[in-house]
Amino acid sequence: MARKFLYFIAVCVVLVIAAMFALRLWSAELTRMAFVPGSAFVEQQPLAANAYADPAMWFSRPGLAERDDPARWQPPPASGAKAPPAQGRVPPFAVFFVHPTSYLDSSSWNSPLDDADSQDRARRFIKGLASPFNQASEIWAPRYRQATFGAFLTAAPEGRRAVDAAYRDVSQAFDQFLAGVGPDVPIVLAGHSQGAVHILRLLKERIAGTPLQRRIAMAYAIGWPISVRHDLPALGLPACARAGQAGCVMGWMSFADPADPGMLLDVFRNSPGFDGRPRGERGMLCVNPLTGTIGGAAPAAANLGTLRPNLSLTSGELVPHAVPARCSGRGLLLIGDPPDLGPFVLPGNNYHVYDIPLFWQNLRADVARRMRAWSARPR
Repeated sequence: MARKFLYFIAVCVVLVIAAMFALRLWSAELTRMAFVPGSAFVEQQPLAANAYADPAMWFSRPGLAERDDPARWQPPPASGAKAPPAQGRVPPFAVFFVHPTSYLDSSSWNSPLDDADSQDRARRFIKGLASPFNQASEIWAPRYRQATFGAFLTAAPEGRRAVDAAYRDVSQAFDQFLAGVGPDVPIVLAGHSQGAVHILRLLKERIAGTPLQRRIAMAYAIGWPISVRHDLPALGLPACARAGQAGCVMGWMSFADPADPGMLLDVFRNSPGFDGRPRGERGMLCVNPLTGTIGGAAPAAANLGTLRPNLSLTSGELVPHAVPARCSGRGLLLIGDPPDLGPFVLPGNNYHVYDIPLFWQNLRADVARRMRAWSARPR
């Protein structure tokens, strides 16, 4: 009996090793198989023209009680850590924040608005990702029929159509946002991952070269590759070259060492930029969140506070000096040895889910600094 049990354990060990080996070799293929829908794309019916006048279509917006607005959450310092330094007075500004992909189902290409799991997940994401912007006088974060996760893992036309459909909702929400904020209030656009995709498209299609561009105080398009050559010129705003600069674009993508960005580079290399040409493999924008400048490096001592979430992403605490940051030649943001932030690290040491939590307090300080610069600029 003991020998049979040992044989069973040996077989289990071999199977686990084989599974891990297969995951390393074919993680991209297995991920696509699990998440890319196999069904036909179904065109969504347009939302009602006044859909976003309904407060229920927003996760965050003026008028919500603070306890009901996930973006207004403030994480406490970790046990034994000092409270982050106060930011001082920040001029009034309004934030339009688009949450990342929270719909992981492969049964359809776009999320239904009544999908409870994705809506709950979106609230948790907003709590951790939009909260660095909560010094704003107004934060607006719309619900929208987002493209499913698998839409970003395929070159099939259905994936593009799903992203286009999601953007139409976001663009409609942006109309309501503009109608709701004062005409002189500066605007900060912010989004992560799929949210960054839609923020960049708003800049290109609805803002660049229009009078509205003069009101865009900052654009934070985090967790999505931006080609300096093929995307940035179409946005109407430059990259953030200085820490005290306003009216610019900031973005990064986080990887721990050793980084294996193969899946990301495959998508980036073969996808067309805003100029219609392939983006290629290099030239991704990397604005270092610890320095506020393009490229460069900063030690962990410069990190004012990493948001370390709990396992359910429902809460967390700020840990100072957790990780460094340096921009690689390929435009990745490298954070050194892999920190233990939870189970949601993607293959290749990709810390995509934690792009903002890694630098939560620095991002909060960055927003305040750039809004003061915007307020002080010559009229």
